Amino acid sequence: MEEYWELLKSNRQRTSERRIEDLFEEDQHRFQDFSIITEDLILDYSKTNIDKDAKTNLVNLANFGSIQNKVDDMFSGKEINNTENRSVLHTALRNFTNPLVVNGVDISLIVNQSLEKISAFTEDVRCGKITTNSGDAFTDVVNIGIGGSELGPKLVTRALYPYHDGPKIHFVSNLDSADLTDTMSQLDPKSTLIIVSSKSFTTLETLTNANTIKKWILSELGPSGMKHFAAVCGAKDKALEFGITEDKIFEFKDWVGGRFSVWGPIGMPVMLAVGISTFRRFLEGASSIDQQFQNSEIAENLPIMLALIGIWHASICQYPSKAILPYEHRLEYLPMYLQQLDMESNGKSVNRDGEFIAMQSTPISWGQAGTNGQHAFYQFLHQSNQIVPCEFILGANCFEQDLRIDHHEGLIANCLAQSEALMFGIDPGKHFESTKLANNREERKHTNTTNAHLFCAGNRPSTTLLYSKLTPEILGKMLALFEHRTFVEGLIWNLNSFDQWGVELGKGLARELSGSIKGNGDLRAFSSSTLGLVREIKRLKN
Repeated sequence: MEEYWELLKSNRQRTSERRIEDLFEEDQHRFQDFSIITEDLILDYSKTNIDKDAKTNLVNLANFGSIQNKVDDMFSGKEINNTENRSVLHTALRNFTNPLVVNGVDISLIVNQSLEKISAFTEDVRCGKITTNSGDAFTDVVNIGIGGSELGPKLVTRALYPYHDGPKIHFVSNLDSADLTDTMSQLDPKSTLIIVSSKSFTTLETLTNANTIKKWILSELGPSGMKHFAAVCGAKDKALEFGITEDKIFEFKDWVGGRFSVWGPIGMPVMLAVGISTFRRFLEGASSIDQQFQNSEIAENLPIMLALIGIWHASICQYPSKAILPYEHRLEYLPMYLQQLDMESNGKSVNRDGEFIAMQSTPISWGQAGTNGQHAFYQFLHQSNQIVPCEFILGANCFEQDLRIDHHEGLIANCLAQSEALMFGIDPGKHFESTKLANNREERKHTNTTNAHLFCAGNRPSTTLLYSKLTPEILGKMLALFEHRTFVEGLIWNLNSFDQWGVELGKGLARELSGSIKGNGDLRAFSSSTLGLVREIKRLKN
């Protein structure tokens, strides 16, 4: 495998002296050769500095790393999460084709029973069979959870807004009391359903918010207000102890990681908003990518090729960050979702064998939706001395057909123009006289100028993920594609993408500090900086 890393480094040395647009002049079929086109998803990576040799070596890197075999290991239920001795089976939550038995346990049966239970509950809430304390239908739902218990459901609920026909969904995650109180100010406790989502049912932020809203509900409705609570967790006993009745507790297993869990019970807010039939379409879209991931050759495999592009940019080109740029307002939460997916999964410097790795692994993920970002940070993308690979995400169609010409076609033009401008830039001594993008660089009108402030270096890589329309199926496909991309990148870096021990360090220290801030703890183990800040906090509180 080291051989291919060295070959890729040699490729990089050669490409560092060459501009991306030159590759198009050398290869009239570059778009066809450096894109993957399926019926409703197209990945274009022709605007990167990957040439044919680099592509061959990237594919060989995946082949030599036995990526396909390791993919099979995940889908078959082997314990690939080696630091926690767990299988990784979030894909089983959307498996409609192949029965799966792991260690004598029928995983498919468990998944189907869970889906049937939660389907019945959500449909009964939506149609008014399960009612409030006073016998009325629930009009609002509050999901209390954080991390994977919030980011996935919040993204999907927002993205599928055109399909909403259920109660209004709210999300509370932050420990800051403002998050909860601002949400509660919009609600009537008499018509609000509370979902407490926590795998362990011990998460500080979630339990603090849940206990506060519990006091609010019970103060208004009395003990029977617990009828307004449901739980999604992996710790049934703790949910029962909280006071939630068994029929409203929906469990998921430890082989489903938090940031991969929107496909199952954690997706309850989505099911309540859009209904189970639409949610199944979301699962079916993801399942189709699962099959493509397992069965396609590497060069035509969407998740693997997307991962190899990421490896090229992060480890070979050593770009420290990447921008997620969805030109779809309803995907406004996608950059945050991918931050957790990538950076919590692969934000590590120790490999699966406990050894420190020398190469740069996952980059910082950041971004914003659509043209809003153009007026915020695209200046940096075009003229900073840092190169940031950009991932454009674009729908060919919108839901608002009466506004298609004025709005959506302008959105498409802006997205394509940005990827073009990032690649070409502006030569120091030349400036475009016309703002109209020409098909050929030679057709552009130029006028001489010595204004260096107009200089845009260009030669900045980008990919474009084009999809037909943001339907439930397409959304499922995209999220599964990104999940598998993250997994494959982790495999190539030899990282365990399914644990997050770094998250636990700050949590433990916070528990120790909590008592001290309240006035009854021992701070001797902390730095003078922390001691000083605690003293100042106490002073400011008085």
